[in-house]
Amino acid sequence: MKAVVSKYAPKSAIRNLTVVLLVLFAASELLNQLPALTGFDQTWIDAHTRNNGVTGTVLFLAIATGLLSVGMPRQVVAFLAGYAFGFTEGFIYATLAATISCACCFTVSRLWARRWVNNRYPSKIAKINGFLQKHCFLKTIVIRLLPIGNNLLTNLAAGVTTVKPAPFIFGSAIGYIPQMMIFSLMGKGVVVQSSWKMALSVGLLCLSALLGVYLYRQFKAGTNLDDSDKTVTTTLPSGLEKQ
Repeated sequence: MKAVVSKYAPKSAIRNLTVVLLVLFAASELLNQLPALTGFDQTWIDAHTRNNGVTGTVLFLAIATGLLSVGMPRQVVAFLAGYAFGFTEGFIYATLAATISCACCFTVSRLWARRWVNNRYPSKIAKINGFLQKHCFLKTIVIRLLPIGNNLLTNLAAGVTTVKPAPFIFGSAIGYIPQMMIFSLMGKGVVVQSSWKMALSVGLLCLSALLGVYLYRQFKAGTNLDDSDKTVTTTLPSGLEKQ
């Protein structure tokens, strides 16, 4: 058995190292092609996306997905999408870019960071696992509705847990929609200089935030209640547990 391990271990290590180097090279090349976070603005949209047909749409999706994957707020992307494409197409493209970025970051975290993070921060990961394991789809929607938090860090944190990809990614896609619609409407309002659209966007954003906070508190209260029930059950005498 030792001979087999020593025979195949070097090949496996070389293969893994090669994959890591290729991923790093591809990521560095992508970052070199991306505009700076501050450079992805209305001026860039005017020059590369608006009135540029399918090419402009594909370019926007690629750039937006890349920048979201390195930390750009999704609200900024939605605003620029509304500015570039109008309300309907804008929120669709922004939601699509955010969902693709979510899936990519989750997958990278799951494949490359999961073991390392779990070995170093087991208690913190256990808490995240405990929250997301039950009703992951609904809880993910609630998290995305909240006005606070970092989109990229949420994707990476979920990747190192044991939650399944599908409910987290699809829950994220649904949860993204309200804010994407709001900020796309805001971007459209800038184009047409519509004060009522801007005011409506702000009002809807407040409602979305309040709904997210309310639902989060409801879930948290339910989780605490479940924990209390478990504690009571474990402390009851065996005769009472059977009743």
